[in-house]
Amino acid sequence: MLETLRNAFKIKDLRKKILYTLMMLVIVRLGSQLPIPGVDRTFFSRWFAEQSGDAFNFFNAFTGGSFEQMSIFALNISPYITSSIIIQLLTIAIPKLEEMQKDGEDGRKKLQEITRYVTVALALIEGLAMAIGFGNQGLITNMNFLNVVSVVTALTAGSAFLMWVGERITEKGIGNGISIVLMINILSRVPNDLVGLFNDFVKNKTVAKGALAGIIILAVIIVTIILVILLNDAERRIPVQYAKKMQGRKMVGGQSSHIPLKVNTAGVIPVIFASSLMSMPTMIATFMGKTGGTGVGATILGMLNQNYWFDLKQPIYTIGFVLYAVMIVFFAYFYTSITFNPIEVADNMKKQGGFVPGIRPGKPTQDYLNKILNYLIFLGAVGLLIVVTIPIVFNGVFGASVSFGGTSIIIIVGVILETLKQMESQMLVRNYRGFLSD
Repeated sequence: MLETLRNAFKIKDLRKKILYTLMMLVIVRLGSQLPIPGVDRTFFSRWFAEQSGDAFNFFNAFTGGSFEQMSIFALNISPYITSSIIIQLLTIAIPKLEEMQKDGEDGRKKLQEITRYVTVALALIEGLAMAIGFGNQGLITNMNFLNVVSVVTALTAGSAFLMWVGERITEKGIGNGISIVLMINILSRVPNDLVGLFNDFVKNKTVAKGALAGIIILAVIIVTIILVILLNDAERRIPVQYAKKMQGRKMVGGQSSHIPLKVNTAGVIPVIFASSLMSMPTMIATFMGKTGGTGVGATILGMLNQNYWFDLKQPIYTIGFVLYAVMIVFFAYFYTSITFNPIEVADNMKKQGGFVPGIRPGKPTQDYLNKILNYLIFLGAVGLLIVVTIPIVFNGVFGASVSFGGTSIIIIVGVILETLKQMESQMLVRNYRGFLSD
C-alpha cells in the first residue's frame, strides 16, 4: 500500500488528484464542525446521549459525528444512499429506468441525474422532519417559521453539497467519491470508539483482565479486517478460449483469456442497504416520539436494534438478526443481477468467437455463467454475514457498543483496497502511454 502511494506521488497528474481529494476531505471534516444557526447543540447532545437505539449510532457513524453535533452536515450523504437504493429498486419495476440502465454511459448519466433530484427531495423531507420533530422538543432556540426554514435549508444544502463533493472526487480526484466521503466519516469516529472500549474493558481492571480484554478486542478487529481483505480479493476465473479465424490473409485469434468473477460480487452494498432499511423504522418512531414502553411495537423495534441481538438476557430480540441476514442475501443477489448480465456476456463472447472450454456458446454458456454466479453470490453473502456478525455477537455478549462494527470495517477496508487498485490501474495506463510515446 505504501509503495503504491509512493509511486503515485511521483506522477504529477496523479499527485494532483490525490491532493485534490485530500483538500475535499478536509472541507468535509471542517463542515462537520459548523453549527446550524438557531440550534441548541447542547440540547441535542444530551438527547443523543440518552438514546439506546442502534439506529442513531449507525446513522451518527455514517455522518462522522455530524448528526450528534447537529452541524450543517448532520444529514450527510445518507439521503444519497437512500436515493440510490430507491432508484436501483425501481429499475426492476419501471421499464423506462431499466432501459436507461442498459443504455450505456448516457443512460447511467440520466439515472445519476434522477438520483440527484431524489437526494435533494429526501434531504428536504428528512430536514423538515428533524426540524419540526426536534424543534418542538427544544432543539431550535426560538421555534418559529423562519427558524424552521433556516434549519431545513441548512440541512438540505449540507447534504447536497456533500453529494457534489463526492462527485467532484470521482471526476477530478482519485475516484470512488461518495465511498471515500463515507469512509472518512467512519474513520473519524474510530479513535473515540477505541477510547470507549479502553475505558469499558481495560481501564481500572486488573493487569490480567485488562490485558486479556485488550488482546480479545485486538483479535476481533484483526480477524475482521483479514476476512474482509480475503473476501474482497477472492475471485473465480472462468477460462475463455477464442477460436482461430481468417482475417484477410492472416489467421487471427486462438488466444485464451478468462472472465474474473469476484466472490463478493456486490461489495458492501448489501450490508449498507440492509442496515439502512433496518434502522429506518426506529428513526421514524423516534421522530414521532413513539419509542419506549412495552407491547408488540416496542418488541418489534427491539428486534430491529442491533444492540439487542445476541443478548443472552433477551434472546427474543435476536429474531431481528434473521431478517437482517435474509436482507443481506437478497440484496447480494439483487445488486449483482443489475450490475452483471450473463446474457450480455454470453452474447458478446459468441460474437467475438469466444467460448468456455467444454461449454457450447449461446444459451449453454449463459446457463453455465448463471450457475457459477449464483454459487459465488451465495458464498459472498455468507462471507459478508460472517464479517458483520462477529462484532454484533461481541457487542451482544459483552456490551461493547462501538460505531465501527462489521459494516464499517467492510466499508473502510473495501474502499481503501478499491482506491489503491484504481491508482495502480491509472499508473499502469501512464506507463503504457510513456512506452508508446517513446
